[in-house]
Amino acid sequence: MNAAYEELAAAGVATVYEASGRRGLLDVEWQPLVPGRRAAGPARIALCGQGDNRAVHEAMTRLRPGEVLVLTMPEPEPVALLGDLLATQALVRGAAGVLVNASVRDSAELAAMGLAVWTRWRRVRGATKNVRGELDVPVEIGGTTVAPGDVLVLDDDGATAVGRSDVDRTVEAVRQRLTKEEGLRARWEAGELSYDAYGMRAEDEKVPR
Repeated sequence: MNAAYEELAAAGVATVYEASGRRGLLDVEWQPLVPGRRAAGPARIALCGQGDNRAVHEAMTRLRPGEVLVLTMPEPEPVALLGDLLATQALVRGAAGVLVNASVRDSAELAAMGLAVWTRWRRVRGATKNVRGELDVPVEIGGTTVAPGDVLVLDDDGATAVGRSDVDRTVEAVRQRLTKEEGLRARWEAGELSYDAYGMRAEDEKVPR
């Protein structure tokens, strides 16, 4: 994995999101199939036809090691775009993770494979294979547009995106935020209260009750 992606994955979604100026959040209730996993990598996108996963099969021919496979369709619905057979291909191709803006099935098998998968739903309703769909096009998920090559960061808190041209700047901002948080953590562990450190008590005492 690229060193920058490793840093972003280790920092986690919340830190990357905050360090990015609260931009890039894929504001959806994601379900990680294996809690505790973290992943980051450039997006390889499959925009499927509605209720169809033919584009997922084609995307496997382009998937490269370290990429996050993004599976979506025009309107999210609980149709299974990914099961254990497609997940096997993603694992062999070296995917860093898979983000499914639809449903998955074979959940137990996927979890046992060790592939890092985040999904909107778990539902067995199968997809058709009639619509070619589109690969590597920008898609909107959870209020954020994800373009091919943008870096996705995934963990138990959800998913956030970093523009491919913003990765270096974001890594530096993440480092600064982590240093600041370590300093604050030491102060709180020593007994100081954020209510006082942030001046909230002084402000509140000025306001008549």
